[in-house]
Amino acid sequence: MRPQGTEMACEPDASNVATLSCARCDKPALLQCPKCVELKLPREGASFCTQDCFKAAWSSHKSVHVKAQLSSIANSLPGDQNSDLVSQGWLYCVRRGQGRTHKLPHFDWTGPLKQYLISPKRFVPAEIEKPDWAIDGTPKIEPNSDLQHVVEIKTPEQIQRMRETCKIAREVLDAAARVIRPGVTTDEIDRVVHEATIAAGGYPSPLNYYFFPKSCCTSVNEVICHGIPDARKLEDGDIVNVDVTVCYKGCHGDLNETYFVGNVDEASRQLVKCTYECLEKAIAIGRFKPGVRFREIGEIVNRHATMSGLSVVRSYCGHGIGDLFHCAPNIPHYASILLSLGNKAVGVMKAGQTFTIEPMINAGLWRDRTWPDGWTAVTADGKRSAQFEHTLLVTETGVEVLTARLPSSPDVFPWLKK
Repeated sequence: MRPQGTEMACEPDASNVATLSCARCDKPALLQCPKCVELKLPREGASFCTQDCFKAAWSSHKSVHVKAQLSSIANSLPGDQNSDLVSQGWLYCVRRGQGRTHKLPHFDWTGPLKQYLISPKRFVPAEIEKPDWAIDGTPKIEPNSDLQHVVEIKTPEQIQRMRETCKIAREVLDAAARVIRPGVTTDEIDRVVHEATIAAGGYPSPLNYYFFPKSCCTSVNEVICHGIPDARKLEDGDIVNVDVTVCYKGCHGDLNETYFVGNVDEASRQLVKCTYECLEKAIAIGRFKPGVRFREIGEIVNRHATMSGLSVVRSYCGHGIGDLFHCAPNIPHYASILLSLGNKAVGVMKAGQTFTIEPMINAGLWRDRTWPDGWTAVTADGKRSAQFEHTLLVTETGVEVLTARLPSSPDVFPWLKK
């Protein structure tokens, strides 16, 4: 028997023999690598003088087959997913970020979108302060913290750090918004987010958080949330949500917005506008102040969305934020009368609390599915979804929107134009 992991060289067709040299020792060669024959690779470099030479060269020679298979995969990929990307290490994400594959995963895609190749992990300089998941992908402090059960009242020092961090996060999101147009890949958006965050001295909180592979989330069309930036080019008529979280001076600031790509149909425009309004109504002066129950946020969001003929996603919610990326309280965006799930958010708002509100609104049904990458949540019916998010501080008299738009923020929403 031949050693495990090797092949036996085969003799070529005698009618098609030319003088070739052994790929290992340069002696005249008549034997050929059978795998090279199967892959229809050139005989030069695939010929050997003896079986012994072939076996001795096998460990290095088999890399030729891998390269050929990668090239074949690349040539079969649609659009911009080509051999250049594969050769640069771009692969499909699987197993919730812990695996990569050269083949498009099998899945019953709910809409027009499918997974695309993603680029290698981006570099973070040593001098950037990093959260405890940055290296190995596993948060240590967050899941075991008492703040998963108790809503923290921030100190003045924490609130000041939150203000600084959230302003940076807003500026980073604005930088991403400025590059959105047809033909730009979501990976390019991720590059802008990553570089702007690093330039500000921050760390992009999503990067390697439970193995999430990128520095922001980009959710296109039927993607509800947690879309992974990839090689797909944005197309005229798309909508895309960009979700940014920055870690700076030990605390996190989180926000997102949904943008129009080129000329968008009226139904999508109304979906995005209604989603924006859901967030604005939830934080309106008079409705958001100490003593208000957390569950009332969902009542407000759900009422406005359903009155517009839209549905509220129930699988994801807002969350506490500060020195931890995610903590108490949970902020459901659906109504408490929906007894199948029941908005059971307990507690009331108190001055000094910080948390996010981030309604996800669907054009069709509220139900979602998750792609094989383990992260990307999409609408079950393939219809479009939109989202907006702010990080908020409860004050003695109401609310401070820590991630509020700045005078320098790009003018991208028609309903905000004077």
